[in-house]
Amino acid sequence: ASASAPAGSTPPQAGLWNIANVLTMARIALVPLMVWALFQDGDVWRLAAFAVFAAASITDKIDGDLARKRNIVTDFGKIADPIADKALTGAALISLSVLGELWWWVTIAILAREIGITVMRFVVIRYGVIAASKGGKLKTTLQVIAIGFYILPGEWLDPVRWATMGAALAVTLVTGAEYLVQAWR
Repeated sequence: ASASAPAGSTPPQAGLWNIANVLTMARIALVPLMVWALFQDGDVWRLAAFAVFAAASITDKIDGDLARKRNIVTDFGKIADPIADKALTGAALISLSVLGELWWWVTIAILAREIGITVMRFVVIRYGVIAASKGGKLKTTLQVIAIGFYILPGEWLDPVRWATMGAALAVTLVTGAEYLVQAWR
């Protein structure tokens, strides 16, 4: 049993090795496995790449929820979580473009926004934190769904792939502009 902190004192800092940070690090570790499976031939490998991508994507939701619920938010997690997210989606987008399955301009537009906004957040952090907006969360969800459709095998999915990636791209660019306006203020 742990004693509660006396009134007026600060609660102890969460340790680096907590479940939320371990899930974030696991997500980073799954990126090369997902890319490797994506470059193998056959539908079975595509399904394996999809399973790894889906598992890694799910950890993003779980680690954030756990960190907040258990009050184990750490400075490491604040930095590593967005890096893990960008590594996973960025690696998938680049791989799909290298394979000729996704236009490079889409990958470049999304990555430019993601990297640019991440850098901007670190630059303006001394003035205040720019929290993720509902639009930003929608953007992430649409990107994950669109990338998932692109990873899955089957040409019959093409109309769904294009529609979801188009929506993801639009929300990505609009929310990027919103974050820039917020940072300017």
